[in-house]
Amino acid sequence: MSRTPLPLVPFTKPWKPYGDQIAILAGRGLVLADPKAAESFLSHINYYRFSGYCLAFEQARHLFHPNVTFEQVRAAYEFDWGLRDLIADALEIIEIDFRTAVACHFGKTHGAFGHCDPAKFYGAFRHGEWRDSLREETRRSSELFVIHFQNTYAEFPDLPIWMATEVMSFGALSKMAHGMLRQDQKVIAQRYRVQPSDVLTNWMHHLVYIRNLCAHHSRLWDRIWTIKPTLPAAFAWKPPKLPGNNRLFVTLLVLSYLLKSCSSMAAFRASWRQRVEMHLRSPPSAPNAMEKMGLTVGWFGHPFWL
Repeated sequence: MSRTPLPLVPFTKPWKPYGDQIAILAGRGLVLADPKAAESFLSHINYYRFSGYCLAFEQARHLFHPNVTFEQVRAAYEFDWGLRDLIADALEIIEIDFRTAVACHFGKTHGAFGHCDPAKFYGAFRHGEWRDSLREETRRSSELFVIHFQNTYAEFPDLPIWMATEVMSFGALSKMAHGMLRQDQKVIAQRYRVQPSDVLTNWMHHLVYIRNLCAHHSRLWDRIWTIKPTLPAAFAWKPPKLPGNNRLFVTLLVLSYLLKSCSSMAAFRASWRQRVEMHLRSPPSAPNAMEKMGLTVGWFGHPFWL
């Protein structure tokens, strides 16, 4: 039985200066050894961004566990800052590789402008909307190769696929991959050793979501994913090796797994894994921090991490 929604009311909370914001945190049980330093930090990071990092330290909403300090919450923020940098590094490698894989296969199989033909995609794919959006991205581009193409060839604002993949957003690339015919998806998925092929397109959708979180400097470490990656059937993707698909650990495994297929970046992958492991050795001091990241005991021995 559906509940009748409560009537909306006007927002009446007033703006509060930094000192008042600190007083609110202290009233909820946060220990402040240096209130002035805390005020200075809140003048840099919005109170509502900071309050997101408080959640892991609360025993009930707006009530901190005993003896939690401002410095502990700040340390969680700084841990997350470093974590975003690590994930963004891996995402860059995978995104560039995936752009190249799509451009190579689609150009070889369907020609320079095959992506402009709706018959090369599933009927349910909104090809017209996707193409219009890509054309708009192309018109906005100031890349020299786009300007040269515009001044030289009649097809503009359509670009050959090997150019278009350098202009389109990662989100648009993910949508294109999702809309491809199954035989095209299979060829690209073979590069990444992912079966069935729709798992790869789902993973790219998940990584677009993660990339957007990183781009907006959003909290990652204890977040429950809204857009979750589909897990292949292999035993290592199931409990107890992997508790679930809605926490940080599954994303780290997906990144590690995909990086294996970027053979020219093997040295990066080895270095990246070491940096991640070192970073995760000093997790936030919140209760059950490892569980909040979906990390198992001995997670670094997982077969898809090694």
